[in-house]
Amino acid sequence: MVALRVGACQINPVVGDLDGNVGRVLAALREADAAGCDLAVFSELVLTGYPPEDLLLKSGFVSDNLVALQEVAAATGKCAAVVGFADLGRDLHNAAAMCAAGQVAGIYHKRLLPNYGVFDEQRYFAPGQGAPTLFVVGGVRVGLSVCEDAWSPTGPIAEQAAGGAELMVNLNASPYCAGRRAERTRMLATRAADSSCTLVWVNQVGGQDELVFDGGSAIYDENGATLAAAGQFDEEVMVVDVEVRPVFRKRLLDPRGRHSAPSLTSVEVSNCPRPNLDRRRPRRAGSIDRTEEVYRALVLGTHDYVTKNGFSDVVIGLSGGIDSSLVATVAVDALGPDHVHGVAMPSRFSSEGSLSDATALARGLGIQMDTVPIEAAHVALSSILASVLDGEPDGLTEENLQSRIRGLTLMAISNARGWMVLTTGNKSEVATGYFTLYGDSVGGFAVIKDVPKTLVYRLCKDRNARAETDLVPASVLSKAPSAELRPDQRDDQSLPAYEALDPVLEAYVEGDLTASELVTADVDPALVHQVVALVDTAEYKRRQTPPGVRVTPKAFGKDRRLPITNRYSAHRRE
Repeated sequence: MVALRVGACQINPVVGDLDGNVGRVLAALREADAAGCDLAVFSELVLTGYPPEDLLLKSGFVSDNLVALQEVAAATGKCAAVVGFADLGRDLHNAAAMCAAGQVAGIYHKRLLPNYGVFDEQRYFAPGQGAPTLFVVGGVRVGLSVCEDAWSPTGPIAEQAAGGAELMVNLNASPYCAGRRAERTRMLATRAADSSCTLVWVNQVGGQDELVFDGGSAIYDENGATLAAAGQFDEEVMVVDVEVRPVFRKRLLDPRGRHSAPSLTSVEVSNCPRPNLDRRRPRRAGSIDRTEEVYRALVLGTHDYVTKNGFSDVVIGLSGGIDSSLVATVAVDALGPDHVHGVAMPSRFSSEGSLSDATALARGLGIQMDTVPIEAAHVALSSILASVLDGEPDGLTEENLQSRIRGLTLMAISNARGWMVLTTGNKSEVATGYFTLYGDSVGGFAVIKDVPKTLVYRLCKDRNARAETDLVPASVLSKAPSAELRPDQRDDQSLPAYEALDPVLEAYVEGDLTASELVTADVDPALVHQVVALVDTAEYKRRQTPPGVRVTPKAFGKDRRLPITNRYSAHRRE
């Protein structure tokens, strides 16, 4: 039996920041080296950040990423490193480099390129070809693969195992959605057991535009049991002594039935004494409750979007409602209370309770709150429009006018102070178009854009429970949701009750069911037709909203691309 000390380097790269990413990799490599690791493993495309998208179409960017790889390779000594990068030969490849003794010892090209959901890899990369290469590290035969390669039971991992691999290394940039970790764990445990190999799975952590990568890197033994698991949503270098036991290996057969042994590349690592590991680590990270998991994804996604884009502070319109309360709470956890600024903008229709709720929220969170009444602007704009509209605006026009005054106010503050505006619309509203274009939709980032209204309530209650105090005031949680743009307005006057609405939205938006399929599933036909019509009609509005954190299997963004001009309507056939 051979023991190999492995460092699973779960770090937070920044897309396009080649120099910064090299620095992050080298810092983690030094930590792994100091811990006596034989092998440090990094995530998919760690040097470019993931996903680099059309940066890959710039030849200069690809060339610079190759220079970055050489910088990392030159820094290897006692500890070898597996690093994700973009490799350029005849074609461009999503690649993993084995770096050791100051140079690149070998390269693996990703075989299986995902082209669904948020993934668009066939736009940029060609799949890897040829027989597998194994690297001998500290006497252990190591096979490399990248992300999607692990999802196929007959893919590269099975091929390398049959060729004699004893340890599998899989580099990942696997984006988060609720429940994803459990699904990945089942798949990876199965892959390790099927191949009779130890499997080292390293995932990226951090936010990139609307995507959040939750880390959760893990190591599985040859029976599929979890040896160690890193936490979610935090950077970590997880050091593990992996005991590699001799196992029976079948030879690969080529199509003519001849044995096809993989090529072997020896990698030099140090045999110097290693410091003892703290036996309390590595821990097997416990599962986070799904509601808290979503909340932590929102916090990380908000922090990284704001800070990676050069902002330090945010401003939020505080209405005293549940949505703005959640956004403000997430922002405080992401950035700290000194960097979050609330603005209450009461109108003639705002209740005293809403203003007092906003004030209580700001006080509980410890954030600054200013009050900017919009009545004067409302009166002035109504007067200006009267001559054009043959009278002052009323109905929906007047409602939207108030929302747009608030949006203008927040953007003016943003321009003057350099603060990013966080919008407060939830997925139920965004889906149905229940928001004002150029009003409450203006801003730089839509924190809860992918959070259904019913989940908004659960998140607030869960955060209060973990804080052991009402960060979100109890009165906010108990009152009927309302935009307060007309007297006695309630959301359920314009929309179905959220408890009925959200399951239909989930089936239609995330499940891609048609209206007729939903009706067949014993859902009220009138409800289905109302919801489908609202969602379809609002496509043009959603395209003009800012990005937001993706927490469901299908968000309004990268993985849902419907035409704005679209006359298909399945329910018309009934």
